[in-house]
Amino acid sequence: MKLTLQIDSLALLAPFRISGYVFEHAPVLRVELEDGGHRGRGEASGVYYFDDTPEQMLATLELLRARIEAGITRAELQQLLPRGGARNALDCALWDLEASRTGKHAWALAGLSQTRPLVTTWTLGADDPATMQSIATGRYAPAKALKLKLSGDLDIDIERVRAVRKVRPDVWMGVDANQGYSVDVLDALIPVLLENDIKLLEQPLPRGREAELKGFARPLPFAADESVQDVSEIEALAGLFDVINIKLDKAGGLTESLAMVGKARSLGMQVMVGNMIGSSWAMGPAFIVGQHCDVVDLDGPLFLSDDRVPGLRYDDGLVHCDDAVWGKGVHA
Repeated sequence: MKLTLQIDSLALLAPFRISGYVFEHAPVLRVELEDGGHRGRGEASGVYYFDDTPEQMLATLELLRARIEAGITRAELQQLLPRGGARNALDCALWDLEASRTGKHAWALAGLSQTRPLVTTWTLGADDPATMQSIATGRYAPAKALKLKLSGDLDIDIERVRAVRKVRPDVWMGVDANQGYSVDVLDALIPVLLENDIKLLEQPLPRGREAELKGFARPLPFAADESVQDVSEIEALAGLFDVINIKLDKAGGLTESLAMVGKARSLGMQVMVGNMIGSSWAMGPAFIVGQHCDVVDLDGPLFLSDDRVPGLRYDDGLVHCDDAVWGKGVHA
């Protein structure tokens, strides 16, 4: 088996702001596996808040080149590498390769009888309220669901929520604090969220401070993002969060992400699929996870100047992932 590794720098339409970070471009690691006329592809951005960079992911996989090229299964990969972007890219390439070898699409290999288009959130960066209004009613006019990034500054965040809701009373809306708040501030934020019919509060507190939510009233669903990386961390969050946000880069691939769906459901929790900024090659496997989810956030390609071809289609607030995008493999 031949392993090819390459870092691609994906150009963004504009800088993207969240609490504590501004993204100017999106470097991703592309992994390709070729074996006997069949080829599989995977892509990962890594986990920025753990300094899980494409450069580090490439170096990790390069050290394992001989082992990978000798042949490796997805089950063996789970033991070989920890969670994170390197395992994600390789795991997804293995799914894609198996699809090429077997002639079955990855969604069928994952046990689905078919896939359906999904309502996805379209994410607004933490810009000034007027800019967010303009995007929400302009380029994002087709959206049926919006997710607002907050910055951790209570006053301006309240303005952001009110401003966008004023011009988009028609959509499902959630907010993502990206670890930007403390418990004492939530008492002032939550009434505003309820007044503006916000359906989800994602990651209000920094990772490591989850216990502070014990006994805290949750009048709207709280979603864990940075607080949950893989299946091993879910059980401790039951009773503190209502929703688990699954991202393939965090989990380390489609294999682990599907296991997370099962674990969360067994604990009575809802599931959400999200994404780091990436192309349609990264969204394709996440789209399979999305078939099981209550909330879907697969808008990564909307931030790019140029996507992979063919790519996801966004139509009337829905995301479509045609079989040719990812998951049927390539005949080399």
